[in-house]
Amino acid sequence: MTTEHSNRRQGGILAFFGIAGFSLTLPATRLAVLHLDPWFVALGRGVLAALLAAVALRLTRQPWPGLRHLRGLSLVALGVIVGFPVLTAWAMQDLPASHGGITLSITPLATALLGARLAGERLPARFWLASLAGGAAVFAFSLHAGDGVFRLGDLWLLAAALLAAMGYAEGARLAPALGGWQVICWALVIAAPLLAAPLIWIALRTPPVAPAEAWAGFAYVGLVSQFLAFMFWYRGLALGGIARTSQIQLLQPFLTLGACALLLGEPLSASMLAVAAVVVSSLWVSQRAPSRLTVRPKPL
Repeated sequence: MTTEHSNRRQGGILAFFGIAGFSLTLPATRLAVLHLDPWFVALGRGVLAALLAAVALRLTRQPWPGLRHLRGLSLVALGVIVGFPVLTAWAMQDLPASHGGITLSITPLATALLGARLAGERLPARFWLASLAGGAAVFAFSLHAGDGVFRLGDLWLLAAALLAAMGYAEGARLAPALGGWQVICWALVIAAPLLAAPLIWIALRTPPVAPAEAWAGFAYVGLVSQFLAFMFWYRGLALGGIARTSQIQLLQPFLTLGACALLLGEPLSASMLAVAAVVVSSLWVSQRAPSRLTVRPKPL
């Protein structure tokens, strides 16, 4: 087995563990925002994860990132620590988590676009045609579910998908230099001061009182979605290649739909399963397309 093939395989396995963690994000967020302020959930998950990140960095005596890494870490923080949590928390007030899981399945396509550009990969036409077919299926589903119009929550989720893709691609670009888990840890530490002040204000203005299941959802998005899952995900993207490995996320709609049915009792409609199947099929085809490096990745 060649080193490249071994890296792709290892990257795919690590990415799957990351996606498995991400797949429960929307159901957990839904549980939390039904009783807690969406801003408290969105900001608090980052602060909770930042505390763990600071401890991990301290215990392992990680060197500080260089100034050349700060721009990339800031983009990671903007995408996956601030933008994605805030927008998904808003959306989950009005949309079922299962619906959101389908809408967010456009994220792999966006990640592949950004990742291919950053990594300098040249991908064949069938890769992009298959990925676009999946995106079109997502668009059609959202339009149908909203009775011919997009709900505001769909717009939040589409924006969240784009921000997540930016954070994924930029984090994977930084991972070879900083390490997979170190990327999310440093991004959390950088973002923490900006999150803590408004979080305290929100908590004082509206004291967070909620049942146990809401706090369980909050704990999950802070400990797993914002911290542990990213450790596997960034390392997987760095090993297997951003564009190709990002397609592992094609499994997330199925995992999310199953979690919504088990945890929230949300029904699985035939249209949801059909669209999920189209998305998975199209991205499976795109993942099997060959690629080659045409330019060097942008320097860190």
